[in-house]
Amino acid sequence: MSGRPPMPPKPFADAEAALNEAIAALPSYEATTQGLRVQVRAFWLDDQSQPEENNFCWAYRIRIENHGATSVQLLERSWEIIDGRGNVEHVRGEGVVGEQPVIESGSGFEYTSGASLDTPSGIMRGAYHMIEVATGRGFEISIPAFSLDSPYQSGLIH
Repeated sequence: MSGRPPMPPKPFADAEAALNEAIAALPSYEATTQGLRVQVRAFWLDDQSQPEENNFCWAYRIRIENHGATSVQLLERSWEIIDGRGNVEHVRGEGVVGEQPVIESGSGFEYTSGASLDTPSGIMRGAYHMIEVATGRGFEISIPAFSLDSPYQSGLIH
């Protein structure tokens, strides 16, 4: 041993780098459909939640990777959101975060969005409605089920 104290961690150059490292350390939920890999990481938003008013908020980061041979476009999303009491809400809409991205073969698309519930935990899952750019053939890919966990949940829901 050299007798010197360990070096402190190198500070992040910016807040986004710090956030990206923290998100990368979160549990990852993954599904692959027709060569498209969907990876989800969800995180609790304490500063936006108001537990005393039954308002619990999360963000989730999704990365879609195209391991297939052709370019695809994401046209719509469908969500099934299940709260801690088992109530189910279905949400459908165009694109994601205001975009209908084209994902070239060998590339990916990443975005961050959010959800709020009136219970301290829940589960989300869904599907993306895609088309093959060259042929216009439509198909769906799975968004894996992922849990929304907060420090206010009284026990495990799964």
